Amino acid sequence: MKRIQLFEFEDFSWFPSAIRTGMTNLLVVLQKMMGTSNIIATLILTTKQQHNFSKIIDLGSGSGGIMLDVIKQLNKNKTESLELVLTDLHPNPKLVERINSSKADTITYNKISVDATNLSDLPTGLKTMINSFHHMPPNIAKGILKSAQDNKQPLLIYEIGENTIPTLLWWILLPLSLVILFVMALLMTPFVKPLSWKQLVFTYLIPIIPLCYAWDGQASIMRIYTFKDIEHLIRDFKNETYNWEIAKAKKANGKKAGYYILGLPQ
Repeated sequence: MKRIQLFEFEDFSWFPSAIRTGMTNLLVVLQKMMGTSNIIATLILTTKQQHNFSKIIDLGSGSGGIMLDVIKQLNKNKTESLELVLTDLHPNPKLVERINSSKADTITYNKISVDATNLSDLPTGLKTMINSFHHMPPNIAKGILKSAQDNKQPLLIYEIGENTIPTLLWWILLPLSLVILFVMALLMTPFVKPLSWKQLVFTYLIPIIPLCYAWDGQASIMRIYTFKDIEHLIRDFKNETYNWEIAKAKKANGKKAGYYILGLPQ
């Protein structure tokens, strides 16, 4: 595999939730700037034409991320609304309570821990993983894909980036890349909504958020599975009962923006 199992700070259980949330907020700002909501919404609608569903079960949701914007876009001016169920292996109780007590009646957060490698007990509907699949080591990633096929569950995975840069060049450019992402974090912070005092303090006074954001952003590039990596993961169980599609995602103007993996039962 070209993919390398580097670490990301946000993967550690001991990592402070305030810093993790601050980094996630920056990622949401970045995705809004790149128009990711439109891309994901289009992929979901296209999938719905092939395999009808009324509910989206998001795996590895964390703080909800861009899917909160996606579901609003999908349900805008629609007579029949899609439901979004957020799930995570380690759901944050405070976040779960905040989302479930909000006025968004089409969005809920599952209080119970959900293992993405076992989809048998989840509600019927489209399973999604947005910018989180690269966090999974090969054995877990393979388990997720296999569980979707074994349980005949539709699965849509989207990654905002691609692992196309040569590994040696990535290491050579790493110092410069880290500086660029650090500066980007400083510039994007004013666009975070809602903007908390913790986000400001740990960005400008004690710059832990931009430092960790810079490393995680660069590490994630090398952790993204390539098309060949995905083919390697599914080769042992791929059969005619389930269809896998691995392709580049595109914006409305035709420009490439990451890639997706779509699994549908025949």
